[in-house]
Amino acid sequence: MPVVSISLPEELLESVDSFAEDRGYTGRSEVFRQSVRGLIGEFDDPELQGRELMGTVTVLFEYGSSDVENEVTHLRHEYESLIVSNVHGHVGERYCMELFVIEGTIEDVSDVVSGVRTVDGVLTVDYSLQPIDDVGGIPSQS
Repeated sequence: MPVVSISLPEELLESVDSFAEDRGYTGRSEVFRQSVRGLIGEFDDPELQGRELMGTVTVLFEYGSSDVENEVTHLRHEYESLIVSNVHGHVGERYCMELFVIEGTIEDVSDVVSGVRTVDGVLTVDYSLQPIDDVGGIPSQS
């Protein structure tokens, strides 16, 4: 198996080590392998393929991070055909939150989430998805 070198902040590495120990992993490599498998397969849900979805994407970053805010604004414009609504708010005294409501396919949602995750300085990205072709279990009439 090839050996890969990555750079992590010390506190994140300590969290990985604690996580591995607390949950019985054999070591860091096992944690990273499992994490990568999850990330790669994250948007590989056969039940959502080919369906029209609505979703929310919530992004958190530190207040005063103008570079991050500019990048997030750029992404909002890049994906404006998918973004139905956008809210910017403040959480506590330290953080900004962007909430995007999007509509599109699983591939569209994956593109938006991946785009936001790659912005340096974004602290968290969370999302939820809901098919809109059968809201409430009733197929839409086309």
